[in-house]
Amino acid sequence: MADEKATPKTQATFGLSEEQGAEFWAFAQEDAEDAKRMRFAIVGAVVLHIILFIINFGFLKPDIAAAEQKQQRVYVVQQVRFKPPPPKQQQEIPKPKTKKVPIPDPTPDEPEPIRIEEEIEQDIDLPDTDIIFDIPDGPPPIEPQGPIRVGGDVTRPEKISGPNPQYTEIARKARIQGVVIVEAIIDKGGNVTNVRVLKPLPMGLDQAAVDAVQKWKFKPATLNGKPVDVYYNLTVNFRLQ
Repeated sequence: MADEKATPKTQATFGLSEEQGAEFWAFAQEDAEDAKRMRFAIVGAVVLHIILFIINFGFLKPDIAAAEQKQQRVYVVQQVRFKPPPPKQQQEIPKPKTKKVPIPDPTPDEPEPIRIEEEIEQDIDLPDTDIIFDIPDGPPPIEPQGPIRVGGDVTRPEKISGPNPQYTEIARKARIQGVVIVEAIIDKGGNVTNVRVLKPLPMGLDQAAVDAVQKWKFKPATLNGKPVDVYYNLTVNFRLQ
């Protein structure tokens, strides 16, 4: 290693003074120590990398490969199939063979008799009867329960008598005219019941129409010739003369 102070030969060689030579050799010494430390650091790093490489790829690889082999193991269970027993063959019982044995004719010389079938006709006397086909009468018509609507076989009721509706004084002074329509039930006796106003008029004219209609008398409606209760609409006109 170089001395701490430069020799006169060295100073003369580089043309340096004593102070400059001392600084130069101090710098050179530090550079040499840095290079030495760098070499040790490089060697240590290489050794450390080699150790890590061996640990990672030398010892851990077999464990990883073994774990992968364990995970990749597939167990196949074969299903045991039992063969069904062979079907039992039914033994056919042989039927005894029968032979037709001809019966000898006891009288071969005599001719065979001829059979003649005769048809016997017989007249059967039947009594004289006249068969008459006719459609029986149907059941009697059922009488309806409660009032029905007019139409079809139901005839309309006809008014026989009854008073005219009376104008109220207030409606007369107001000169009100029009039509009142009511719905009523005309029973089997021709009486008017259950009057209901469908189209009214103001100032008491609808009530006047109801009071008049309830006093009317009708020829009742009929169904198959019998009187029945029916719903019927009545119209009452109010006109000023």
